Amino acid sequence: MNRNKYIVIGFIVMCFNSLYQYSWNALEPLLREGFNVSIVEIAIGFTLFSVFSSVFQPIGGHFADKQGPKTIGILSAVLSAIGFLGTYFSPNIYVFFVSWSIGSIGEGILYGIAANLAMKWFREKMAFATGIVSMGFGIGSAIANPFISIANNYRIVTLTIGLVEIILLPILLYISDYPPKLTGQTPRQAILSMKFWLIYISFATSIVPLTVLSSELPVLGKGLPQQELVTLISILPLLSGGLRPIFGYIADRLGILRTTLLLTIILTFGSISLLFGQIALSTILVGLAGGSLITLYFNVSTEIFGFKFSTVNSGILYTGKALGGVLGSVIFALLYTISLRTSEIYTLACSLIGVISLLPLLFARQNRKVQ
Repeated sequence: MNRNKYIVIGFIVMCFNSLYQYSWNALEPLLREGFNVSIVEIAIGFTLFSVFSSVFQPIGGHFADKQGPKTIGILSAVLSAIGFLGTYFSPNIYVFFVSWSIGSIGEGILYGIAANLAMKWFREKMAFATGIVSMGFGIGSAIANPFISIANNYRIVTLTIGLVEIILLPILLYISDYPPKLTGQTPRQAILSMKFWLIYISFATSIVPLTVLSSELPVLGKGLPQQELVTLISILPLLSGGLRPIFGYIADRLGILRTTLLLTIILTFGSISLLFGQIALSTILVGLAGGSLITLYFNVSTEIFGFKFSTVNSGILYTGKALGGVLGSVIFALLYTISLRTSEIYTLACSLIGVISLLPLLFARQNRKVQ
């Protein structure tokens, strides 16, 4: 069997998935103007995406690990398309919230399936394979964002994306599958481990800078020239997606846990840059490390807990993105209304927690090697 086709399927699925997160910066002004709402109100949409995509990923992962990715994948593809098509038909912000939440459920399940197509089929070079697939979770938005930025309203954008997605993705998921005879710890065994919760805390807090820039870059960069802001909005997903295979290749050689720690440190420097008003540098650093970090946390979990239940185990871990979404969108927006400085210090504090939480895992692994 030619397993390379699963890399292609996962990559294309990830391209569409990225539109929910990395095209938010481009869509947000259109949505805010179209629904005539405030920055805090529209930020709820991004938070709903973070929550629903994260909470339903382990549920979908359970069925994918048990029955294969085909049936649950096709259903999720339809739900993801409904998110955009429902937005097109939304008469007000409340219907948009419902539609976006439904789409986010599909997106979350598809994310787990796409990543695990890589991890399960390419176990000997897991990080690199996952990096190639998840590169789409950036490249898709990098292609779409310039077109979204010049659109006059959100309706034409969401209709186009929704129609293409509801035709293409079910076909790709129909020909997807997982390999047989895998081993690994059950979800119950994983979540009863202190290692899992250290990974979880680190994941939820370290992605806050990425969530902040993914959802609030137009606000943070409002003093920048319009062309520079549009460029940064496009650069963020391009860096986030394009560098994932590179860091995956490094992780397979340097060690997945060590590389993950390195990227959390880079994100911390991105938060420091934001604190000093260096929006462009912060965007580059966060884009450089942020996207790769998400998939590497999946790899850390799978490396420790095994492959058999990796879709559901990584899905449970991915609920940390819901927490990170709340921390990096609504909580950040509320703190921003108090003062810019308060919100920036808060972002840096989250980054530091992400670094510190990984250190016990790294020290424990080094101690085992010494013994």
